Amino acid sequence: MKRERCVILGIPVQDGAGRLGCEMGPSAYRTAGMPAALSGLGYEVEDLGDVRIGAVDPVAHANDAIHHLGEIRAWNAAIADAAEGAAGRGFPIFMGGDHSLSAGTIAGLSRHAAREDRPLFVLWLDAHPDFHTLETTASGNLHGVPMAYATGRPGFGDALPAQGPAIPPANVCMIGLRSVDPAERAALADAGVEAYDMRALDECGMAALLKGFLDRVAAADGLLHVSLDVDFLDPGIAPAVGTTVPGGATFREAHLAMEMLHDSGRVVSLDLVELNPFLDERGRTAILMVDLAASLLGRRILDRPTRSF
Repeated sequence: MKRERCVILGIPVQDGAGRLGCEMGPSAYRTAGMPAALSGLGYEVEDLGDVRIGAVDPVAHANDAIHHLGEIRAWNAAIADAAEGAAGRGFPIFMGGDHSLSAGTIAGLSRHAAREDRPLFVLWLDAHPDFHTLETTASGNLHGVPMAYATGRPGFGDALPAQGPAIPPANVCMIGLRSVDPAERAALADAGVEAYDMRALDECGMAALLKGFLDRVAAADGLLHVSLDVDFLDPGIAPAVGTTVPGGATFREAHLAMEMLHDSGRVVSLDLVELNPFLDERGRTAILMVDLAASLLGRRILDRPTRSF
């Protein structure tokens, strides 16, 4: 029997990254079997194709390191509109594309949540917090700014205007951090984001860290958006990313997180970002990411009925 509808949307942006290849991500997810995996779980699947942008107006900024600001501004507006529309059609899965896309998806989803009069929470699974502003980024790669943008940090102004209500920093949880710049570390502390590095994951375990956050989402009757970066995973199991950082989440830690998220019943949307098929090995990373999405949407090894004793 059919369950709810999954809406898949490709976002082939690579202007926020430091190397080419992420624009091939949406095609790789489709090739790796995303539609079949979802339909096999009983979902109706609607593929909305890929988001596109039109003409780009150049945007200048005092930080000379920044590049492709005009392109990211155009992508941001287009993605926000597409995400808001997709949220009204079912459970959207945004297949990227570099992580700059999340500035747009979260903006669109925050507009949808505001109409529903529900608080929006964000689980950020990433080696990086992406908490730079246009003023603090040294690399100029704008996949490093989406969470600062989404939470309304100052430093964007008219160059990258808000597309939706800002997410309260207290509604954000980051797990898997292991590459954080000094400016981001200070900004995270100032904002009060719930942020866990790999030491916290090692010491406490995935279940304890995630359960605490999910309990907070449930207490607020919130909607939860999950943004999953390939580099959350250890590069030994997921090599297809241009920002590899050793010591990431294991296969089982990642699947446990997805299974707990499904069990919570709170997740309403998912980003899959930073897949660079040019760097993959026979599609292994794309296949793993599809498998993780399937775990989040209900695939399980065994049913676990309540036993009577």
